[in-house]
Amino acid sequence: MQHGQKIVFQGEADEAPDTVTGDIVFVLQLKDHPKFKRKYDDLYIEHTISLTEALCGFQFVLTHLDGRQLLIKSNPGEVIKPGQHKAINDEGMPQHGRPFMKGRLFVEFNVEFPEPGALNPGQCRSLEKILPPKQGSQLSDMELDQCEETTLHDVNIEEEMRRRQQQKRQEAYDEDEDDARPRVQCAQQ
Repeated sequence: MQHGQKIVFQGEADEAPDTVTGDIVFVLQLKDHPKFKRKYDDLYIEHTISLTEALCGFQFVLTHLDGRQLLIKSNPGEVIKPGQHKAINDEGMPQHGRPFMKGRLFVEFNVEFPEPGALNPGQCRSLEKILPPKQGSQLSDMELDQCEETTLHDVNIEEEMRRRQQQKRQEAYDEDEDDARPRVQCAQQ
């Protein structure tokens, strides 16, 4: 069932002598939910797990819209990546006209990483021993001497995009002002 869909019960309105009985019409209004989002018969949620849970496994309980408690857990040995989606069949919304057929429940995983400075050098070395090797190629001293070293810094990408949009608007405004000024023409002799 969808937002704005009409459900009609024909001939079920109030009855009166010598009149045709009217219809009862319900119009569905979709209500926002703080946890679940709906697209057609499917439901979507986001769930945040720690890096340890992403690598070593997790389980959590989700209270479904009908009050049931669903135990959701990873498969043994499964690694969850940030932004990865998983689905649970038959835990979405009932399909119109087929109440026993349901859509899927999609879970999008957010993975929380440790805060900067949370790992000391010894812990980093321990992790390097058990995790897959770094993909960065090892550079020789001669290759390193030919490189210019740079430094990464934190950035708020939303703020950068707002600043860039403001800059574009200002440039467009400045161009409009340039077009509005009278142009000096050469005097004819």
